[in-house]
Amino acid sequence: MGRLLQRAAAGSGPAAGKPRAATRVRDVLQLEVEGKSLQIQRLRDPRCRRMRLVVDERGARLSMPQRASQAAAEAFVRDNGVWLLAQMAALRVGEDGHEDRPLSERPARLPLLGSERAVHWLPARHTHVLLAADGSLQFHYSAQAGQAALVRALAEFYQAQARAQIGPETARWLPGLPRAPRRFVFKQMSSRWGSLAPDGTVALDLSLVLAPPAVLQYVLVHELCHLIQPNHSAAFWAEVSARMPAWPDQRQWLAAEGRRLKYRLRSLLAVA
Repeated sequence: MGRLLQRAAAGSGPAAGKPRAATRVRDVLQLEVEGKSLQIQRLRDPRCRRMRLVVDERGARLSMPQRASQAAAEAFVRDNGVWLLAQMAALRVGEDGHEDRPLSERPARLPLLGSERAVHWLPARHTHVLLAADGSLQFHYSAQAGQAALVRALAEFYQAQARAQIGPETARWLPGLPRAPRRFVFKQMSSRWGSLAPDGTVALDLSLVLAPPAVLQYVLVHELCHLIQPNHSAAFWAEVSARMPAWPDQRQWLAAEGRRLKYRLRSLLAVA
């Protein structure tokens, strides 16, 4: 998943001994940083002895002592504003250097299956997204469509594209499985890429639809092989290798690009 990016305030770490029996409080800090409006997840933690700012695929988070003031929190974030914006921008940028824009700003390109696709914005009665024959995206939008409607249309499009990718692959491997998966679910996952439930439901991270097709295929094969071997033993990896000999390449790609992939989808599908 890559290293965690963080900034901590100067000072000693947590004091030794048992922490106070106090409640951890989570909320959102809305703040202007270097001229940009940001929402930062904030955690007041009784075990925390100094402020720490973290940036990962879930966005920016500030951990702070329970008694620290609002003014101190805002000052700490602003003091690290240049670093914070640089890390967040790096997660939003595609491999070609293109930075994602909010859907309300009508971005010229959007990621899909490992490439940045040109987007044509077309006024229409109903808001929906289509894949054109040339590989570009046609984003039809109504005059009344706000950010929520645009996000919903893009999420539905990504869901449909992801299912279209796994359909042929699943049919390809079914004859070698002890049983068929019960169903497939695509959703945003915080850290994992896939899972297999006891009832046979396969869950896959929706952000995989932004990755090259071979990456999505690897995660699918990985989860299907758990129907044969419900573990990560040598026998399990032998099953994966038999179906996808180049799986280490796809796993390495996820290790290098996974954090950015998850963050990009969260940013694109953010309503507020």
